[in-house]
Amino acid sequence: MDHAKHPHNNHELDRADHEVELRNPTCGDVLTIQLKIADKTVIDAAYTGTGCTISQASASMMTDQIKGKTIAEVEQMVLGFSDMVMGKDVPDQTKLLGEASILQSVAQFPARIKCATLAWKAAYQAIEESESND
Repeated sequence: MDHAKHPHNNHELDRADHEVELRNPTCGDVLTIQLKIADKTVIDAAYTGTGCTISQASASMMTDQIKGKTIAEVEQMVLGFSDMVMGKDVPDQTKLLGEASILQSVAQFPARIKCATLAWKAAYQAIEESESND
């Protein structure tokens, strides 16, 4: 709840290298993820947008977790997060996802999975775009 009430990195990023906006029409979430990437590492991450508590908290935790991680590490995190909220076992989940592992309970509410994964999918798309531009 703290991330929803006091989100981290909820602002526009000056001179972002990559930006992806995604929408969840089911509940009206709209998030724009902005990344700065250098030497295949996420230097900075931020987001803007509106949405439910789960999408906002997830975006806040995700932007905290991916800063300083390599593109390969972020890809692994996104896939692990997606598996986790789908109810699959994720080895070393807390080590991989840090604080975001608290969203594991979303698996009990299938309608909320899209809310939780929206920011992660946007970050993944931004990273994929960065890779295709190299």
